[in-house]
Amino acid sequence: MKLNRRSFIETSIAAGGLSFSGAIGLSDVPRAERPLRILILGGTGFIGPHQVRYALERGHTITLFNRGKTNSHLFPDVEKLRGDRNNDLKSLEGDRNWDAVIDTASIPRWVRQTAQLLINRSSRYMYVSSLSAYSDNSRAGIAEDGPLIKLKDPSVEKITGESYGGMKVLCEEETRKAFPDAHSILRPTLIIGPGDPTDRFTYWPVRVDRGGEVLAPGRPGDPVQLIDARDLSEWMIRMLENQTYGIFNASSRPLGVAEMLYGIKASTNTHVWFTWVPASFLEENKVQPWSDMPAWIPPEGEYKGFSMFSVKKALASGLTFRPLADTVKETLQWFKGLPGERRDNLKAGISKEREKEVLELWHRNNQEQGKVR
Repeated sequence: MKLNRRSFIETSIAAGGLSFSGAIGLSDVPRAERPLRILILGGTGFIGPHQVRYALERGHTITLFNRGKTNSHLFPDVEKLRGDRNNDLKSLEGDRNWDAVIDTASIPRWVRQTAQLLINRSSRYMYVSSLSAYSDNSRAGIAEDGPLIKLKDPSVEKITGESYGGMKVLCEEETRKAFPDAHSILRPTLIIGPGDPTDRFTYWPVRVDRGGEVLAPGRPGDPVQLIDARDLSEWMIRMLENQTYGIFNASSRPLGVAEMLYGIKASTNTHVWFTWVPASFLEENKVQPWSDMPAWIPPEGEYKGFSMFSVKKALASGLTFRPLADTVKETLQWFKGLPGERRDNLKAGISKEREKEVLELWHRNNQEQGKVR
């Protein structure tokens, strides 16, 4: 199936500006041996609140720097510095020190300005990049030393499908320049779980929970890679505690799309069955991977290895994963608590009407082929 890299990345980042709107529950977590002062740039979007929650439970002191426009009601007892990465860093100036900084920005200038400003005022800098930074996804097992995208125009600041990966690479470079011996760079895969504003995984629990015949893409063994936002966030805080430096692919091990779908089915109580439709038929009927069929990309051509990145280094550094069943149940619980209008307008996934139409076409096609034989 043909999939343009630009359209794929644009689908991936399209909902990036949406915000977290669900409650975050607390649980008993062991305290860290040494409390840290952590500055989080942002902190109120999707993964940020999970970082804050876990860090507080570990006994760390958190400072948030943001514009105060996204979920400003969260964490009323946490220190909040107001400013703008684009043109207002005044509240970060001065002699204030932190033990660690977490940055998720996608504009290199922002990372450069902030990292240089804090170069002598923090002992470590953690940057969240993306697996989209790699330039070659055609082979399986790409590790952290894989080739990266190089932008033709490194001054670009508009995030598009063509620029996103390269801009993340430049952000990584700025991080390494400012903190050459004390940087942690994480390249996550598809981030999932409660609070996900993109619905790129949420679609599947919601669809399976609805029941009936479900259009399943490609072959059961086609690989997918995911990571729960809470697993990612908690690992990040532990890395700061342990002063774990370097570059890391952040993802689960590859699992088959059937493993994902049947794992979701096992976590619901609805009667559901899957009809597997080949990638070629989906392409013929203009059903798009990643947008209509979230989390899935046919493992062929330039995307043959996209869902088979090596995560050996991350696992060795302490990355752990909660059961898929927990992610499914808690994602559904979060989603069902959203306003009706939001629930009725998933940001990803094929519509009910279109899914029914494609399934009917597939069954009719099989019947016609059977008559020919």
